[in-house]
Amino acid sequence: MKVVILAGGLGTRISEYSEQIPKPLIEVGGKPIIHRIMKQFARFDLTEFIVCLGYKGHLIKEYFVNQSQMRSDIEVDLASGNVAALSQESDCNWTVKLIDTGLESMTGGRLLRIKEQLSDETFLMTYGDGLANVNLNELIDFHNALGRVATVTAVHPAARFGELVIDNVGVVGQFKEKPQVNQGWINGGFFVFEPQVFDYLTDDLSILEREPLERLASDGQLAAYRHEGFWQCMDTKRDKLSLDELALQKPPPWEI
Repeated sequence: MKVVILAGGLGTRISEYSEQIPKPLIEVGGKPIIHRIMKQFARFDLTEFIVCLGYKGHLIKEYFVNQSQMRSDIEVDLASGNVAALSQESDCNWTVKLIDTGLESMTGGRLLRIKEQLSDETFLMTYGDGLANVNLNELIDFHNALGRVATVTAVHPAARFGELVIDNVGVVGQFKEKPQVNQGWINGGFFVFEPQVFDYLTDDLSILEREPLERLASDGQLAAYRHEGFWQCMDTKRDKLSLDELALQKPPPWEI
């Protein structure tokens, strides 16, 4: 099953980093977040990726090309410029298609642009800026059992500030530093789609999270897999620094 990663946005809310590099290349604990996302899929033997590029997409291409060469002994023909791998050792036996889906395309538009790459098959999709310990086997089984066109992973949002549990007297009985909110669900990414999803997309300006998902829901074709475990997106510098701290854990929470 192929995995689509949307990696073309401007990342304006984390411009401290995204002015120089695209958001998926921002490092979490010393590795680009897109690498950590892909490694999570690979844990479930999902190793065939299609990355939808846009803003500074050439840097993402360079990253993957350089990764291949840096893991190998190489021979360089200085006259022709040809580079040949002499040997290669890697724990990342992945195939990665890097597709330019336009600088101005919206999320649904990027997905529509790679329709021909998916050959009328069920596929997964996620964003290039979120980490979670979603059990992808259970997600796929849930999708297949309900038989809908689309399944979204529903998650509890993380609170921005610490939570205080206060008794009637005014004494704090419990303090939680930025816990996940226990009530309410939001779109956490990690979708499973049937090919019919393309019938809900129109052009480059299609915003997946608006009319397409709204229509799928009104048609009874959108299922929600409830994920109670770890989830965090990287929208801001605060989020990035929080993920850096979590990456120091052995293992980090997205790998548990």
